[in-house]
Amino acid sequence: MAAPRYIGRFAPSPTGPLHAGSLVAAMASYLDAKAHSGQWLVRIEDIDESRTAAGAAEWILQSLIRFGMHWDGEVVWQSNRKNLYQAAFDQLRAYTYSCGCTRREIADSRIGIAADGAAVYPGTCRAGLAPGRLARSFRLRVPEQDQAGEYIQFEDAWIGPVAQHLSTAVGDFVLKRADGYWAYQLAVVVDDAAQCVSHVVRGADLLDSTPRQIYLQRLLQLPMPKYSHVPVVVNRQGEKLSKQTGAQQLDLQRPLECLLDTAHFLGLAVARPVSIKQFWQKATIAWGNLHGGG
Repeated sequence: MAAPRYIGRFAPSPTGPLHAGSLVAAMASYLDAKAHSGQWLVRIEDIDESRTAAGAAEWILQSLIRFGMHWDGEVVWQSNRKNLYQAAFDQLRAYTYSCGCTRREIADSRIGIAADGAAVYPGTCRAGLAPGRLARSFRLRVPEQDQAGEYIQFEDAWIGPVAQHLSTAVGDFVLKRADGYWAYQLAVVVDDAAQCVSHVVRGADLLDSTPRQIYLQRLLQLPMPKYSHVPVVVNRQGEKLSKQTGAQQLDLQRPLECLLDTAHFLGLAVARPVSIKQFWQKATIAWGNLHGGG
């Protein structure tokens, strides 16, 4: 029997140019796909249009080409796929409810803080909106304690066994936001399934989101990809490198140096190449030796 087809992806949010942290995620996903003779897709996650920076997506795509990372097929843009998210939401109607809580009210409940820094939702609107309250968002019910499916467990290729109790770790989570935008959790699940993504290699900052996505996959009867969450680059204060924490854009005039620095961060021993093409040849072999391939 033929081995399952490998399809990986890199899915940046166009909030700014590529920086060292985003290049780590791009390289890890690219090398894992190449080491497994698979496809590597690129998806622009611009569903949150309020955070999208003009021209950032085009700059990201041009940067990937400059670094010798060529994707398979056409680039997918989340902003063009809202009908798919609506269709998935319609399938989930039995598990959703409208919520009138503000972020401040949720934070003030002091139920707890999730690993991603968000406040755990206390379930205020589970039984219906209070009189006089208007719906702001739509949430998905998660299993309560002692209900089937309350724990989500999976094996992460980089981190190992992961388990999360949805109710106490995050609570009922948002599928459609108060500003009208579809939530990341729903969009990424729908897109990965629609693109037949078999392997998700991304930063460890998204590890806490994975159980929610697996829960959605189960409700929607979608296949679950294999996950691998690689380390994230942090600044001197220990904060994840991002536009908000002062990340500098990559120097496209020194692509080989950027690639070698990124490979070193990922633990790859790559002798200095004479070209970008040779870098990827050496790096793919090094990745395959560490993480398997064929």
